[in-house]
Amino acid sequence: MGVDLQRANRIYRKLMRIAPGLADIKNCAKSEVDGHMALMCEILETGRDFRRIALGHYWTHPHGHMIPDPEIELAVFLDWEFAEAMTYQDAFKYEEAYPVMGEPPDLKVHGDINSVLETWLGTLAEQGHLLTPSIVESKGS
Repeated sequence: MGVDLQRANRIYRKLMRIAPGLADIKNCAKSEVDGHMALMCEILETGRDFRRIALGHYWTHPHGHMIPDPEIELAVFLDWEFAEAMTYQDAFKYEEAYPVMGEPPDLKVHGDINSVLETWLGTLAEQGHLLTPSIVESKGS
């Protein structure tokens, strides 16, 4: 079994519920919902019908470091209406679906982090998150 394309389409549709204007976001977007952590979106790479984004919640460590809780890097294919998790990171682990550039994914990791992503996007939509472009510093600044 390879990459689940039906799941990739479901993920895309769920992503569009919280980021319907993703194609128009230039750098960053933010969503704040009372009672929940802010959701941040950073555009990492832009192509004609492609976006690589980092989507995450972050909390500030007492020493000032931003800690992902979680951060998931996604490849979004706007023309194909597909999206997939490329990486998953939280305070305790980092996982890559494509550990070797240009090679097929590690299907176990790919399946695991895309399952988490699909569930998380549904939760974010239920909480009422809606990403809107914002002027914020990059988390790496």
